[in-house]
Amino acid sequence: MNADLFLVVGIVVVAFTIPAIVGAFSEGRAPRAAAIMVMIGGGLIALAVYQTPGGYQVSEIPSVFARVIGYYIN
Repeated sequence: MNADLFLVVGIVVVAFTIPAIVGAFSEGRAPRAAAIMVMIGGGLIALAVYQTPGGYQVSEIPSVFARVIGYYIN
């Protein structure tokens, strides 16, 4: 379950960087915070893939999200 949680958190962090990158470029400044968030999210995703035997397939990602959300809701 830890690898699934790392994957989900990493994907969410990387998804939140997209508006930060667009905002930084539109204001004409360097996206430093967004770059740090991309490194953190990418590291979490890499850790999750490394810890899971056989890695993840793209088709598994929705079920991983459902598993993690279901685990923490119940």
